[in-house]
Amino acid sequence: MKITEVKGVSDKRASDFLKLGIDTAEKLIKHFPRNYLDLRNVVPLEKCYNNEMVLTCGKVVTMPRVFDSKRRVKFIKVAVEQGMLGFTAIWFNAQYVLSKLKPNVDYLFYGRVRGDYGGITITNPTFEEVDNNVRLKGIVPVYTVRGNLTQRAVRDCVLNALAKLQVESVIPPSISKKYNLMPLKKAYFDVHAPKDMVEQKKAAERIAIEEYFVLISAFKLIKGDRQQVRINNYACKGADMREFISRFGFEFTDGQKKAVNEIFADLTSARSMNRLLQGDVGSGKTAVALCAIYASVKSGYQAAMLAPTEILAEQNYNIIKRLFPDYECVFLSGSTKAKEKREIKSAIKSGKARIVVGTHAVIQEDVEFYNLSMCVCDEQHRFGVQQRSALLAKGIIPDVLVMSATPIPRTLSLIFYGDLDVTEITDKPKHRQAVSTFVVPERKYEGMLGFIKDTVKSGRQVFCVCPKIDEDDEGTIMSVTELYQNLSSVLGGVRVSLLHGKMKDAEKTAIMQDFKDKKSDLLVSTTVVEVGIDVPNATVMVIYNAERFGLSQLHQLRGRVGRGSDKSYCFLYSSSDDAKAVERLNVLCENTDGFKIAEKDFDMRGSGDFLGTRQSGKFFNELGNLVYSSSVIFFAKRICDETFTSPEFISGIRDIALEKYERLKDVTLN
Repeated sequence: MKITEVKGVSDKRASDFLKLGIDTAEKLIKHFPRNYLDLRNVVPLEKCYNNEMVLTCGKVVTMPRVFDSKRRVKFIKVAVEQGMLGFTAIWFNAQYVLSKLKPNVDYLFYGRVRGDYGGITITNPTFEEVDNNVRLKGIVPVYTVRGNLTQRAVRDCVLNALAKLQVESVIPPSISKKYNLMPLKKAYFDVHAPKDMVEQKKAAERIAIEEYFVLISAFKLIKGDRQQVRINNYACKGADMREFISRFGFEFTDGQKKAVNEIFADLTSARSMNRLLQGDVGSGKTAVALCAIYASVKSGYQAAMLAPTEILAEQNYNIIKRLFPDYECVFLSGSTKAKEKREIKSAIKSGKARIVVGTHAVIQEDVEFYNLSMCVCDEQHRFGVQQRSALLAKGIIPDVLVMSATPIPRTLSLIFYGDLDVTEITDKPKHRQAVSTFVVPERKYEGMLGFIKDTVKSGRQVFCVCPKIDEDDEGTIMSVTELYQNLSSVLGGVRVSLLHGKMKDAEKTAIMQDFKDKKSDLLVSTTVVEVGIDVPNATVMVIYNAERFGLSQLHQLRGRVGRGSDKSYCFLYSSSDDAKAVERLNVLCENTDGFKIAEKDFDMRGSGDFLGTRQSGKFFNELGNLVYSSSVIFFAKRICDETFTSPEFISGIRDIALEKYERLKDVTLN
């Protein structure tokens, strides 16, 4: 149903919904509230704590006006009175406020209250006029809005869509009855208009069960389709593999040995390999993957190794050249010169090139292989399903090994990697020292800068990571360019370089290579350094506004240091005084195991939020802002396992599940 068929949605309002990616009634009812207000709990200003999210009430006493900040960011400001007290409400990038707020009218405001510059401010609050249509009791949802949409308009339109839509479960009726599942339409009503938060929680979990049931079913179907009979037969023996492993010059950990054995078992089985190798930063995944490549080339086949960035691909290429002296290895990327590209492609097609290492250039249509049998994707979370499929199409049912250094909770691996067999390396090489991690508040910032100077003087290098390329709307976070300019100024004698995602690939590669070659001392960057840069000489990682990152991403960034034998440090700089934010950061200070950190992040933020913030392309946006326990995923898997082979299941869900899987093909996790 088109969204314009919903009562209350005019063409103008439909264009505002489109800014949220909502163009159908189904997407509208899946636009879940980002929060809920208890209108029975309106808090007066004198009882508010600094930095607390509150619902308060007040009368607007000035006309809304547009101002320019020192950083040329426009904002709208009004003065609000509450008895003898008052506060200032400020909005950034919210032109609609100019036409929606009226002086001498009482409004409910919901936002973060701060004591700034001798006064009280609430930044970017949602607001609603207090009149006969607003009941000062009960639970009211708060939605993300755009354009001229108001909270009341979104609430009314969502309920109108629910009244008109048919909402039916695809879970077989026998299973719904067996487990006494709430009717799905009731769950949607209870999420958007709950009587209390107990009711909302039950409804959110019921919707999550439905969505995970479909997604797990999709991966089960795809996995079944991919269980293909082995075409490539490997002649590599155990003794050959042991000889190859001896070339590394160090003993494999127990986790690496287990991973090699599982891969070896796959390659000698009747089915082609389709395996994920998941391990923490520095656990030795690359060494294991090279064992799979060795099995391929030793048996007379070609192997390909794909990496998301040119510098990571080049690192892999240099390692392979050293460990595979008897086999021709070629490197192919977007920056390879045209004449050299033609020669490389010819060598790949003829079979002369036995190992091909590169970036997305390897999966271009005009790259043809002679007898590709092994496909390895490094940092697989940066590749979508479609990109992986393009590589697989280069061979005839090749074996596939994908690697990820992004530990995720084992619960979520059922979802993200449901089409793969999973191997985890949970231990690390003995020579790796743990990275000491500290939360740095504002009062200790100068001391941290002194530590950075001393580090550079000792001949070591430093990463400084900033969450934003540009200024944020509130003007509270320095952009990466501002940080670069600031550090260049205050750190006299330190060679500072700048890196961010808006640069061209060739420029990014050159900057990272210069840093690796010690041509700069400190690299100011966005999160583009999270993957693919190995600088053993870098011993300090500073992460600005660390509270803005998820714990797993912070752990990934921390993994850029501690790659050599020297003691390394990670500083989490944060000006936040929010107790929960500080608690989260302290988890990183107390843990070095990426899997444990991911589980803790999952528990603290909720599975819905965990999924929502690890997206590039919205991996699973059907669940949006819903929060639910991890038991939901296990339950969905259990009922899927119960019904997967039944005729009732096949007829009811196959098409829906496969359609959902198709929508994931161009998605990458971030």
